[in-house]
Amino acid sequence: MARKKKHKHEDEHMDESWLVPYADLLTLVLALFIVLFAMSSVDAQKFQQLARAFNSTFTGGTGVLEYPSPTPDGELEQLDVQKEQTPDQEAVEEAQKRLEQENLKTIQEKVNSYIANNKLETQLKTTLTDEGLLITLLNDIFFDSGSAAIRNKDKELANEISELLIMSPPRNIIISGHTDNIPIKNSEFDSNWHLSVMRAVNFMKILIDNDKLDPKAFSAKGFGEFKPVASNETKDGRQKNRRVEILILPNEQKN
Repeated sequence: MARKKKHKHEDEHMDESWLVPYADLLTLVLALFIVLFAMSSVDAQKFQQLARAFNSTFTGGTGVLEYPSPTPDGELEQLDVQKEQTPDQEAVEEAQKRLEQENLKTIQEKVNSYIANNKLETQLKTTLTDEGLLITLLNDIFFDSGSAAIRNKDKELANEISELLIMSPPRNIIISGHTDNIPIKNSEFDSNWHLSVMRAVNFMKILIDNDKLDPKAFSAKGFGEFKPVASNETKDGRQKNRRVEILILPNEQKN
């Protein structure tokens, strides 16, 4: 009788020896990231949180992207409060502009009262513009034709105007001279440019003789015939273009 051969059934096991170096590799990578992060940051709290995030990732927990922000709740609340307390800059600037326009309007009313009381409507006028309060001296009231010298009889009026420019707080003031387009014909001035500049300068000198005014707040310009307010084709238009202007500037707002 033939003997049955006995077959030994040996269990076959998968070789898992590769898992050990792989785990070591992951550990080294984790250690490298932690060291690099520690070298680039002095925030101990963020360092610990990042370490916990990596540890949680490699141990099957939540991923790095799922980990809460390292910003402390207290800091977030403080940022929110600061944001709520910061005013809208544009709204503040607009309110300041409106306030300064109201201040200039008050000055305008004062000048207009002087003009009305002294019946100077044909010689002085005021205009409130975006640039500031403009006081226009009309019809060459201070000068003879072709001259930049203020007539003696008009110096008293110039002194009275200087009193109107005493303001608190003081404002910067620009004096500008203008002419018509008829070429000047004398040996004193080469052009209407020169004439307009010297008229502005000489009028400004009368103003700053008032010791209540700060000369540093004043400047003078000349535009010749190049900024007309009327047509130079008519006598009336040319007369309107021959003028001196006082521009009272708004005070700069400091935030």
